[in-house]
Parts: sequence; C-alpha cells; structure tokens
Amino acid sequence: MLRVYNTISEKKEEFKPLNEKNVGIYACGMTVYDKPHIGHARKEVAMDVVVKYLRYLGYNVNYVRNFTDVDDKIIARANERNISTKELSEENIQAFYDAMDSLNIARPDKEPKATMHIDEIIKMVEKLIENGHAYEANGSVYFSVKSFKGYGKLSKRNIDDMISGTRFTPDPEKKFPLDFALWKKSKPNEPKWQSPWGEGRPGWHIECSAMSTRYLGESFDIHAGGRDLIFPHHENEIAQSEGTYKKQFVKYWVHNGFLSVEGEKMSKSLGNFITVEDALKLYHPEVLRYFLLSTQYRTPIDFSMKNLEETEKRLNYFYTTVANLNVLIKEDAVPEKTDKALKFIEDFKESMDDDFNTAKVVASFYSLFRFLNDSMQKKKTRPSANEAKGYIEVILEVGNVLGVLLEEPEKIIEEIKSYQLSRKGLNREDIEELIFKRNDARKEKDYKKADELRDKLLEMGVVIKDTPTGTIWSFS
Repeated sequence: MLRVYNTISEKKEEFKPLNEKNVGIYACGMTVYDKPHIGHARKEVAMDVVVKYLRYLGYNVNYVRNFTDVDDKIIARANERNISTKELSEENIQAFYDAMDSLNIARPDKEPKATMHIDEIIKMVEKLIENGHAYEANGSVYFSVKSFKGYGKLSKRNIDDMISGTRFTPDPEKKFPLDFALWKKSKPNEPKWQSPWGEGRPGWHIECSAMSTRYLGESFDIHAGGRDLIFPHHENEIAQSEGTYKKQFVKYWVHNGFLSVEGEKMSKSLGNFITVEDALKLYHPEVLRYFLLSTQYRTPIDFSMKNLEETEKRLNYFYTTVANLNVLIKEDAVPEKTDKALKFIEDFKESMDDDFNTAKVVASFYSLFRFLNDSMQKKKTRPSANEAKGYIEVILEVGNVLGVLLEEPEKIIEEIKSYQLSRKGLNREDIEELIFKRNDARKEKDYKKADELRDKLLEMGVVIKDTPTGTIWSFS
C-alpha cells in the first residue's frame, strides 16, 4: 500500500486517487530566466521517479509540468541582455531540456507555457472578481486574502501573525498588505496583453492555477514542487483555485527538501551556484542522478565533491558487478529468480511504498551487489547462468523505475574513467604506458622495477588488478 506524505496534513496518507487508476500530477516547473541549477535537478529527478513508480504500479498518469516564461526576473534579465523575453525563455528552455535529457528524465505528458494560456488566466481572474475574492485597482487586479477563510492552511501561517511579524512597503492600490497581484498593469519595456482591465500581464501565482486546472481539472491528485514554494506560491494557488471553483484544489501536496552545496545554501553571492551543465562537466550524468536518489526526496541533501566521488565509486562497483554477472549468462539461459532476487523486489516495493523512499532502495542495491560479489568469488556459491539472468532482470526492473543501471556496463565504466581522468588532470595513454612497462618488467622477472611502476601508479590514484584476460585498472 503506497503512502504519501501530504504537506497539508503533515502526515503520511494512503494514496487513493480521485479517479481510481487515473492520476493527475502537476509540478511547478522552472522560471526560465537562467540555466537550470542542481536544485532544479533534485526536484526533477524526484518527480521523474514518482511518475515512473506510479506507472509501475499500474496507474495511468497524466503528468503536467509548466514553464513560467513571463515574470519579473525574466523581464529584468532580458532587458539586461537587450533581448526579448521570448528569446531568453526559449534559450533557457533548451538548456533545461539538454540538462534533464542528460539525466535520463522523461518529458512530462504536457508542458504548458504561461504565455500560451493568457485567455485561461484572464477568465480565472474574472471569475475571482465575480466570486468576491478579487478587485481591480488602477488597471491591476489583486486577490483579497481576507476573503478566503482557508488562507494559510498549507503553510500553517496565521494572517494576523504574518501582519505583525513583517514590514510592508505601503501600496495604496492594495486594500490589505498581504493581497497579491493576479494581473499587473503594464509598464514600459514589458510584454503585455489586452484584458478587461487594460494592457498588462499575469501575476506569477495565477499562471500555475490556470494551467494546472486547464489540463487536470478543477481538482486533481498531486501538486509538487520545492519546499521554498509552499509559501507564498502554493498557498496562493490554493486560495485562487478554491476561490474560483469552490472545491478542493489538490488532494496531496508533495514537496522536496532543500539542496545545499558543501554545507551552505546555494547562492551566486556565495560563489557556490552550480548549474547542471557545470556539474556534468565534472561527473557522469548517471553519477549525478544516482547521488540525487541516495536521499529520500523530502530530506535535505548536500552536494559536495566528497559525496559525488563516493557515489561515483559505488556506481562503478555496481556496473562492474553487472558486467561480471553478464559473463555467467549463456545464450540459452532462462531467467530464474532466487529467493534473494525476489526479496530484493519485495524490499524495493516496500521502500517505494513508504513515500517513495529511494534512499532505502539505494541501500538495498548495495546489499544485493555485495552479496553477488561475494557469491561470485567461489565456484560453490556462484550463480548459475539462469540465476544470473534472473538477477539481471530484477536489477533492470528496479533500474527502470529509478532511471539507473540501464546501460552497457563497459560503456559506463569507461565513461566514468574519462570523467575521473579529466578531474585529476591525467592522461589515459600515460597510465596505460606505465601498465605496459610494468607488465613487461614482470615478464623479464624484474620485480623490483615492476613494483616501482605499480607504486608510481598508486601515487596517481590508480589501482591495477591482474586477471586471466589481462591487467585492468581503476581509480582508488
């Protein structure tokens, strides 16, 4: 039984979709004023796994993720660069696709852009005015927070406390300091659209309410995003949507935890702002994805070189184990699942049913691969060809949900080596020449020279292993 932590109830709840096997999911996408950073990757990997697991369970998922392509930050950045907001948005949307495709993140079923849904936004604002939840002021329209009794139910904030604990810049257009813009009167050098209140553009919050209900209906199952969006963005979405349709907007609110860099909050002012593009110059995409899965999505995660290198070693170990398993499989092998293989699948389902706990699945992977490596060391315990094929099947079954361990082992092992060589500033040819000279010395029975060459390799962080098919090397 799948249980999902619901931010609004602050507890894990049994997952029961509104429409039996059909699940509607909306995730707040990127505001495309810049390239995607590793915080975006954290959220996208988490949601990719949620969607894939729900489909694994047999649900028909309609997954919608938007792009916010009109916003104060987008306008400011476009003006800085002297280009249109459309040019800036398209450039960063492509950068987003490039990054997420590298991380093996499947595209959502629908990817609406705010600028393509102005009509729906205007209709929603008109309905909010009609229902007494919004008012026009000098060409702008504001949501009246006091008109919505449930305001604060997601973030657990009290209106009076918010007022007493915050300094507000006086705004003569607003009736109440917490009221927020649904429609903004146009200013010079801004994109604008015609509306019943004059030329202007939508506020940020109303965009997501209009797009989510357009594609998923007035009520749907899951709304996701980072914890930083709980207030005010998601709180305001609830007020707008429920103020419009007078029914529950979302059943389950799912929020991923924060990502830090070397123990500090990521920010450009601290000089630790890392784009996905930059991260992928240092580490293999699958290493980055596996690292992001190693922590349960609600738990904070720290992006550090030490953590990434540990993940890299572990992934390399996993792929090496898969390569060794493949050697045992014969052409006519029929998959046979041992108790250990079946238990692995059982543990996987149990972990994922516990609020998509990928951290537990990662631990199960490590336990399985350690067992397999120990078993393959001795002829007596070595898996048969059929058992090896059965293990490969369960690894792929889980890998298809997590989006890892799906490639040819030799390919990934070599690609990881290339990343390691690049980071260490080493040359593959130099290492292989030292190994050749060391093997030559062994043939000549010059063991002293052979040991000296091995030590030189060790100083470079290179570990060698002599096998019946030749010498293989890896980084320690």
